[in-house]
Amino acid sequence: MKAAVYKKFGPPEVLEIREVETPRPADNEVLIRIHAATVEKEDPGMRKSPGLNGILKPKRTILGMELSGEIEAVGREVNRFKPGDLVYGNAGMKLGTYAEYICIPEDGALALKPSNLSHREAAALTNGSLTALPFLRDQAELRAGQRILINGASGTVGSAAVQIAKYYGAQVTGVCRTANLEAVKALGADEIIDYTAEDFTRRGGRYDVIFDVAGKTSYARCKSLLNPDGVYLATVPTPSILFHMLRTRLFGSGRKVRFAATGLRSADKKAADLHFLKKIAEEGKLRPRIDRSFRLEEIAEAHRYLESGAKNGTVVIEIAAG
Repeated sequence: MKAAVYKKFGPPEVLEIREVETPRPADNEVLIRIHAATVEKEDPGMRKSPGLNGILKPKRTILGMELSGEIEAVGREVNRFKPGDLVYGNAGMKLGTYAEYICIPEDGALALKPSNLSHREAAALTNGSLTALPFLRDQAELRAGQRILINGASGTVGSAAVQIAKYYGAQVTGVCRTANLEAVKALGADEIIDYTAEDFTRRGGRYDVIFDVAGKTSYARCKSLLNPDGVYLATVPTPSILFHMLRTRLFGSGRKVRFAATGLRSADKKAADLHFLKKIAEEGKLRPRIDRSFRLEEIAEAHRYLESGAKNGTVVIEIAAG
């Protein structure tokens, strides 16, 4: 099979398309022919330098976490899936989705693909939505009628957050740049703030939840905008965020600061969320925002594009037709 392989840390050019052995599923695994994958913000970091994927050299030589594809074969103990099933999911730190095939355990973060989404869309749905959903549902306990401000509403996580918040019946204010105002409005936001023209932290107003997807502000700057029992959600665990999270957790009722390492959740929790996301996607209430698509052979260019900072939505890698 073809795969984008890297044997050393470095610039995008270390990613090379090579022929490697097609994996065979173990008794509890399914073999998936991947139609689409994504390039996420974590990928270039693992490509460039030691850390999450090895110290002296890459531990796993094929990057990529998100996928959508078709099950081609199953192990003899597999009951949930069968050949021909169209699925989407998250390989987690096993990585390996920059390839034509991958094996994933039956009980991994895998679910049937939403029937109304293409493989490109299904792959793009996973990362943003699997981050936004646990933040809004579990950390904020978002309820109908509440007011939420989402800073970074046009990106991969932010666009999912806008739609999921609307699904829960919240009133949504989205913060983005001028070029994305109409896109965020189309996602369902009730109010939109252009951060290039106005500092939302000086605007006034009150919110039950502030979700700082962009990681460009702080709890201190947003505190006055929160209702007395409001929640500030942060996707970046800075020392300040961790301090305020501990302080607001220890000292009783009032405003809360919360962070969650959503990517480290167990596969069964992610699988349950994928089933839920499939449901609301098929109801027409959730759709990913795709920026650009690249072929697998263009993986280095895709990494360069993501690192340029121009990304506005999800970057998709098309691997097989369909």
